[in-house]
Amino acid sequence: MKKLSARRRHPLAAVVVLLFALAATGGLYTAFAPASKAKADDTAQSLAIEEGKKLYLVGCASCHGTGGEGTTDGPSLVGVGAAAVDFQVGTGRMPAQQPGAQIPRKKVKYNQAQIDQMAAYIASLGAGPAIPATNQYNPAGADAAKGGELFRNNCAQCHNFTGKGGALTHGKYAPELQGVSNKHIYEAMLTGPQNMPSFPNTTMSEQNKKDIIAYLNEVNGEKSATPGGMDLGGIGPVSEGLFAWIFGLGSLIAVAVWVAARTAKAKKS
Repeated sequence: MKKLSARRRHPLAAVVVLLFALAATGGLYTAFAPASKAKADDTAQSLAIEEGKKLYLVGCASCHGTGGEGTTDGPSLVGVGAAAVDFQVGTGRMPAQQPGAQIPRKKVKYNQAQIDQMAAYIASLGAGPAIPATNQYNPAGADAAKGGELFRNNCAQCHNFTGKGGALTHGKYAPELQGVSNKHIYEAMLTGPQNMPSFPNTTMSEQNKKDIIAYLNEVNGEKSATPGGMDLGGIGPVSEGLFAWIFGLGSLIAVAVWVAARTAKAKKS
């Protein structure tokens, strides 16, 4: 017992105990930590980037450069983020058929798995907006009335009041928003494709974006209807007023002329 007590009082005893505790802790962490899952995720991400680069070199590099640095035919993709790729390729706008003032929406060339791979590769070139999760663009519980106010203040100048689209300058145009998925509407607001300004979360909150999506679903959804009859293109009061003046007032004038003519004819008889 005396020998054991003497060892406990040894100056290095505390150091030995500390080293033993650290070794035990490290061993337990190594045994139970989910290192294999993290390693598997890193491997999957690396494979996605590698496959995405192959797809990019075949379908995109001729315009955007072999490293996404951009050329005279296409802008740099460094820092645009995965969301921009998901929107542009997922709506068929890219790869573009030919240069022009506006790249139109067309049939999608790649499946979603390939789009995700290209998005992973572009995201690896520089930080940018990520592809949003479902809960970020799901409008369930959003305020459609608030979304309508936001849309009229920020979007209607180009897309008009109900998202029917409209002409811009030099051959450009704001596309129609009916039939566009909630995810792509969210990504368009997030990244600002082509002529559209971007609305990052620092400028327009995630909830505000949901409200706008809810509004567009209300006015362009399957159950939507125009209470007054024809929507006249959804352009707003200008077209409705023009219709009233030309056809409404014109009809009244025609009736008045017909009544006057009948009255004059009756007097002669």
